[in-house]
Amino acid sequence: MKIMKKQLEEAVREGIISEMQAESLWEFLLEKNEDDPSFKVTHILYYLGGLIAIGAMTLFMNLGWEAFGGWGIFAIAVVYALFGLLLAERFSGKRGFAVPTGIMAAFATALVPLAVYGLQAGLGYWDGGRVYREYHVYIDWRWMSMELATLAAGAAALKRYKLPFLVFPVAATLWYMSMDLAPFLFRDADLTWRLRRTVSLLFGLAMVLFALRVDFRTRSKGDFAFWLYLFGLAAFWGGFSLMDSGSELGRFFYLCVNLLLIAVGAVLSRRAFAVFGGIGTSIYIGHLAWRVFENSPFFPFALSLVGFAVIWTGILWQRREKQITAALRSFLPVQVREFLENGQ
Repeated sequence: MKIMKKQLEEAVREGIISEMQAESLWEFLLEKNEDDPSFKVTHILYYLGGLIAIGAMTLFMNLGWEAFGGWGIFAIAVVYALFGLLLAERFSGKRGFAVPTGIMAAFATALVPLAVYGLQAGLGYWDGGRVYREYHVYIDWRWMSMELATLAAGAAALKRYKLPFLVFPVAATLWYMSMDLAPFLFRDADLTWRLRRTVSLLFGLAMVLFALRVDFRTRSKGDFAFWLYLFGLAAFWGGFSLMDSGSELGRFFYLCVNLLLIAVGAVLSRRAFAVFGGIGTSIYIGHLAWRVFENSPFFPFALSLVGFAVIWTGILWQRREKQITAALRSFLPVQVREFLENGQ
């Protein structure tokens, strides 16, 4: 729950707190949330600059870099990473500089796969093979060494700085790993898309469950679970959405899982679940419109009635939200109830 100054002023007018108490409380909240990411101009500039720098050394790397050779790429990556760590150390511990500290440490972590690639290329490992820019495009089990090194570096950076944005390169690497894991585990087998989808689905589900554990343990210290949820859901939902059963019953099950994602998102106050669930639900409704009821003139009318019914359900829920929420949460363990209540 976010508190605005206008709400404190209304509380003063209602006689709930005094004007001096409201001012003191507002100053306390400002100081407390100074390092929290927000849409401040400074934070926007921090993230924009950081993402441009990270993208320049990862996603937007061009073939011209191969001219430096493996050892040249390795040296440049190490120098850049050390520069990022130097800035992170300089900003670390200073009030108001948590965001640039996290961005600089994430920048250094994002350079680890480039450094590993340069080292391997210098040793002749990639002769006649892939180039670094393909790391972000093609699935290949040989990327695993770069991914494992990045995870180790990310874990070390998290232990040192304990900032939520550092989970970003770790979660993105885990997502890449979910795609490279199938050819790594079954590289002697004839890989089918079904096997790849299954590995992605299971790996994504494991990431989501791990994110839930992280969420339970760290929400009071910062949002360390956001990126794990996002990339875990991308792996799980992507693999699940590509598993077309070929039957209407299977597609209806797909709808139910997506509705479940929306419900979980509502319970955990996590929009990522609702976004993926909403996209999946829209895909299913599109399937009904374009395939099942392709020639039915009444389908749009029926679907609009369903929409109105959902809105009416929302109105009823709002009227009895406290009672319904309390009744549902009464079945949960005490620790889970406290977690959900503190997270609102």
